[in-house]
Amino acid sequence: MTEGSGGTIGVGMVGHAFMGAVHSHAWRSAHRFFDLPVVPHLAVLGGRDLGRTKAAAAKFGWASVQTDWRELVNSPDVQVVDICTPGDSHCEIAIAALAAGKHVLCEKPLANTVAEAEKMAAAAADASANGVRSMVAFNYRRVPAIAFARKLIEDGRIGTVRHVRAVYLQDWLSDESAPMTWRLRKDKAGSGSLGDLGAHIVDATQYLVGDLLTGVTAVTNTFVHKRPTEGGGDLDDVTVDDAALFLGRFAGGALASYEATRFALGRKNGMRVEINGSLGSLAFDFESMNELSFYDGSDGEAAGFRRILVTEPTHPYVGAWWPPGHLLGYEHTFTHEVVDFVRAIADGTDPAPSFADGLQVQRVLEAVEQSANQGSVWTDIPTGGLS
Repeated sequence: MTEGSGGTIGVGMVGHAFMGAVHSHAWRSAHRFFDLPVVPHLAVLGGRDLGRTKAAAAKFGWASVQTDWRELVNSPDVQVVDICTPGDSHCEIAIAALAAGKHVLCEKPLANTVAEAEKMAAAAADASANGVRSMVAFNYRRVPAIAFARKLIEDGRIGTVRHVRAVYLQDWLSDESAPMTWRLRKDKAGSGSLGDLGAHIVDATQYLVGDLLTGVTAVTNTFVHKRPTEGGGDLDDVTVDDAALFLGRFAGGALASYEATRFALGRKNGMRVEINGSLGSLAFDFESMNELSFYDGSDGEAAGFRRILVTEPTHPYVGAWWPPGHLLGYEHTFTHEVVDFVRAIADGTDPAPSFADGLQVQRVLEAVEQSANQGSVWTDIPTGGLS
């Protein structure tokens, strides 16, 4: 592993808005609660506007700033490049960083298109052979309750998985007068609620079940086609979906349903998953993220969903934090992400989810769009190696 001086590993992060803030917190906090082989050093923060980038660096604790991401990638102070930009720049930055021998953490979805994701996954596979690691930032895998649910499924506690249903509901676009953002432009974001929210629940369910989706039938919709530009100027075209609903089938035979929308008034961050098996069921709601509902079908007449408070030191990640019953929050999932990534770099192992995993999610998103554009026809999803 290439390290910085004094047992540190230098991090360069491109982007400093919402994701940049939570990633900064994670890099700053990880070694203070978890035993890490090296200490992350917040070396360089990248942003397009020098003034805003300096202000963010001062606020979040970065040592220096850079307005050219290429200079950041090639800085000798940087051993890890963390990409927190809109999706249209992920491919170029990630491939350049990997070619420079820098480990890469990239926000989700991995790319805006399957073609870009394939290039990134291929570059990551080549870099891995030379000891350079990469990972996609699907942070919900690092919710202790979700990680614990995966263990219960792996241990056979719910038997053969038959049904998977997942929703991700937000409401921040319900107001038709809400202004345009980059997330509503296909050239920047790739897709709308599908990529922003749907990517999370696709990855989370494939992670939980330990299986891949093989096909979907879908419908998408845009409710508001024009929005005012920032500052209340002219109307601009919305070029992404506002909502996506799709059915799917897993390779192992389980049936799945998904819904992603930013128009569910009253739902702020309603990410929910339920999995039904031949022996039991599991249910998770992110708005009660420290809890897991578990139904054991073997309990007979006493059977019923029971609440598991996932705050015991034996539960995934929790032992590094507070006493039982003292709850964790959204930001902790990113700290866990950083911990797993740094440990994988030090161990010389490939972390998960890999760029290949990110590519597979991108294939699902593309199949959803294809199905919706073709009248909800069943659309197969290629799986396996890189194409």
